[in-house]
Amino acid sequence: MKTTLLFLALLVSLSSCKSTDLKQINNTEPITYLALGDSYTIGESVCDSCRFPEQLKDAMETALKKAVELQIIATTGWTTTQLKKAITTQNPQTDNSLVTLLIGVNNQYQNLPFETYENEFPELLNTAIIKANGDKNRVIVISIPDYAFTPYGNGNTDITEALEAYNAFAENYCLANNISFISITDITQNGLKNPDLVAKDGLHPSTEAYTQFVKRLLPVALKKLK
Repeated sequence: MKTTLLFLALLVSLSSCKSTDLKQINNTEPITYLALGDSYTIGESVCDSCRFPEQLKDAMETALKKAVELQIIATTGWTTTQLKKAITTQNPQTDNSLVTLLIGVNNQYQNLPFETYENEFPELLNTAIIKANGDKNRVIVISIPDYAFTPYGNGNTDITEALEAYNAFAENYCLANNISFISITDITQNGLKNPDLVAKDGLHPSTEAYTQFVKRLLPVALKKLK
């Protein structure tokens, strides 16, 4: 009788362990990725699967062997002010596994006061942290591409100098606050000598340029997710 009871207890214990293991495997938290920005994030003039957030999503899925849910809040022409309003309106979830932020080119292009960026970039970055479950280690800021090195920009050094100020401010702010900043600007500065890096509109990055962005972003993203 005692032997029978011990055997039954062992079966119950093993069954419980298997159930727990299966539960842990089947109920793993999904990876959610929120991409915030403008034309460079929405991928103006390239296909939907060609823009860098989609390429990064695919690369993360391949590396992690897990599904990644992507949400993009970005539209061509958006300034920091417009992105702020859009985030408020769309109100994305606050527990994202990863958030990227790439914004500022339209502030420069529209000749807005630089003070607008100085005030609103930190606000947007703080919002990005909030949307990453309050964890700044889940956030990546990406530098602004240099459209001077496109047929549209035609090598205009004034554009490059202006964007350098924007990128320097963002990078220094990130360094001071221990937030990941990835520079991809130099990739786009090869656009005139390598036309494959420019989209057909002669202004925005191409699929190939975005692929090169992802090569820099992926190792950082994977480290954050692991």
